[in-house]
Amino acid sequence: MNIIKFTPRQEKIISLVEEFGPITSEKIANKLNVTRAALRPDLAILTMTGVLEARPKVGYICSNKTSYSMIYDYIKDIKIKDIMSKPVLVNEESTIYNGIVQLFLNDVGTLFVVNEDNLVGAVSRKDFLKIAIGGTDIHKVPIGIIMTRMPNIIYLDQNDSVYSAAKKIIAHEVDSLPVVNISTDENNNEIYKVIGKVSKTNITKLLLDISENN
Repeated sequence: MNIIKFTPRQEKIISLVEEFGPITSEKIANKLNVTRAALRPDLAILTMTGVLEARPKVGYICSNKTSYSMIYDYIKDIKIKDIMSKPVLVNEESTIYNGIVQLFLNDVGTLFVVNEDNLVGAVSRKDFLKIAIGGTDIHKVPIGIIMTRMPNIIYLDQNDSVYSAAKKIIAHEVDSLPVVNISTDENNNEIYKVIGKVSKTNITKLLLDISENN
């Protein structure tokens, strides 16, 4: 049998459901003093592994299933390439204003910044909000000024497991991660070409697909 190591917050969620279940995600969030959005990846993992069951309009209960390790194996076998979606890319010379426009036109939480198809950074809604509040001229300042730069970007390979992606998203508290192909140029420098992304939404959709087909 597989032994699953949960995070401290996931362990607290399990304890709350054991004590108060059925319990809604809103009540769990209130007891842990976090937002419902922050809990979604944790609840997705706990449900996908079969530890919890989500019952519509009722809430979460502890599962009576004895085969959760089989579900865990199934999830570990699903690859990033099976669920990744199209990333939104911007050039690092693009203005902050243009980045904000792209963010909302594409309804995403993170933009991945490239220079000649090479991943050089990432910028989130929080980054845009901070700079806008500060009174910076967003029509003139380039995104490269506010982005988080490589090598500080956590990325995925298309053959990584979905489970490992979920763990990275939770551990680094990000909205999404880029999926890259790594190659080298004529000077033997590594090139990170973005071919997709995996977000909390991708993982939640997978959870729903599994629930509806089982």
